[in-house]
Amino acid sequence: MQGEQLAVFRGQDGQAYVVDAYCPHLGASLAAGGRVVGNCIECPFHGWQFQGEDGKCTRIPYAEKVPDFASIRTWPSCEVNGMLLVWYHREGVGPTWAVPEQREVATQEWVFRGQTKHLVDAHIEEIPENAADAAHLDFLHGTAILGGSDLRYSKSRLWEFMKHRWKGEWCPEPEPNEHCSQLLLLHSTSIFGKHIPALDLKVSVRQVGPALVFLILEHAFLGRGIILQSVTPLEPLLQKVVHTIYYQKNMPAVIPKFLLRAECLQFERDITIWNNKQYLPKPLLVKEDSSIQRHRRWYGQFYSQKGTGLPAQEGLDW
Repeated sequence: MQGEQLAVFRGQDGQAYVVDAYCPHLGASLAAGGRVVGNCIECPFHGWQFQGEDGKCTRIPYAEKVPDFASIRTWPSCEVNGMLLVWYHREGVGPTWAVPEQREVATQEWVFRGQTKHLVDAHIEEIPENAADAAHLDFLHGTAILGGSDLRYSKSRLWEFMKHRWKGEWCPEPEPNEHCSQLLLLHSTSIFGKHIPALDLKVSVRQVGPALVFLILEHAFLGRGIILQSVTPLEPLLQKVVHTIYYQKNMPAVIPKFLLRAECLQFERDITIWNNKQYLPKPLLVKEDSSIQRHRRWYGQFYSQKGTGLPAQEGLDW
């Protein structure tokens, strides 16, 4: 939904509403100086008021009558897991699935412990496709987190004493959740070649739709929590990625903050690749890359059939 300008406000009823930013009268921005009046947003230019629920204009201070056709566009949205999410469909189709609520976040068993934001210069599909690219895990993310995210130094001999190992298997979910996919990641660490069980980590990853990911973290004695990843397209090849962590409130805050920092260091290694690579609609794949092809078929459901962005598929049989 790049190029769309939206205004977001919370009405007197406590409901969050998302509407087009510009007043249809003379184009003033409701998001810059607009005022909430009841469940309406008031234009700062002439005081026209629009309902958040259906966008209808309910008041024009200087007019005897409000035209029946006076309204602004409203956008389907939901508040879940501490996020306000907006539904967008190129053909204007309404929501066909709902974002699941994470029980521990809703009940505040897990509490907010931090957030990071990154800009990525890449095709939007590159980011979720990582889940199906098992081959890159040990190669790009195998060296010690202490090696940082600068790929010129991450494989330095200084950090060879410590290695990360990743095992992951990606698969799409069946109906009625065909818009979701699953990845189970098992992480282990060895120091001087010796496996350290205390550092083992299980990450259950669930992608919901094209740009929302739930990463549930489970550690033997450091507890459980979740990192929520959202990807918002700002331009065709510019994505804003936000990571938000919620963690067991009985655990010291330093633990989830460290886990979030570690995850983002690894993510920044991917960003270095994404920011400097090309998106190939017909990549050269080998049979061991079959999950990438499966992921592209699965992700293809989120492209408009009337659009031009549907990626081409390439076979692996040769």
